[in-house]
Amino acid sequence: MAGDSQQSSEKMISESKSPRSNAGTTGDRAFKGMADLIRLLPTGTVFLFQFLNPLLTNTGHCHTINKYSSGALLAICGFFCCFSSFTDSYIGIDGRVYYGLVTKDGLWSFSDRNASSKDLSKYKLRFGDFVHAFLSLIVFAVIALLDDNTVLCFYPSFESEGKTLLMALPTVVGGLASFVFMVFPNNRHGIGYAPTGNMESSD
Repeated sequence: MAGDSQQSSEKMISESKSPRSNAGTTGDRAFKGMADLIRLLPTGTVFLFQFLNPLLTNTGHCHTINKYSSGALLAICGFFCCFSSFTDSYIGIDGRVYYGLVTKDGLWSFSDRNASSKDLSKYKLRFGDFVHAFLSLIVFAVIALLDDNTVLCFYPSFESEGKTLLMALPTVVGGLASFVFMVFPNNRHGIGYAPTGNMESSD
């Protein structure tokens, strides 16, 4: 009798937790999708946006000046996400990391005085760079425009009406972005991206 009562209690507890568990699973998927997206972007740009956006939007309680300043932040960060896709880096003979802008002839170094004496043609502009730039802009737009403060500032009614989209879009875009990066692998180590151990020397 006592055993049946204990099993019944455990079943009730399990059933009472299941809706919350399902909600938690949905939220976890959304956050996982967002995390996957962030890894595709320059870390400094994402950090700058996440740090400044709550301040510029007044945590979602926007006035006209807040909308203009937040819009400017969105434009600047979006531009930098694209620009970073057209940059690369290499290790100089002194062991330092040098960054530059990719061109049709190779890499135009920002600070290496000896760049003219090196063969940097292997860093030349490729079609995949345009794909990565466009994809980075889309990914940033998803992250930025679905941010809670941005939603409350520019389209507050969307917060209650578009919950399904808020949950599903990051996962969908993350999956699409991963597929595109498989077709067009990104081997560059541009500005804003964390350096890796497989960076090449210019020599």
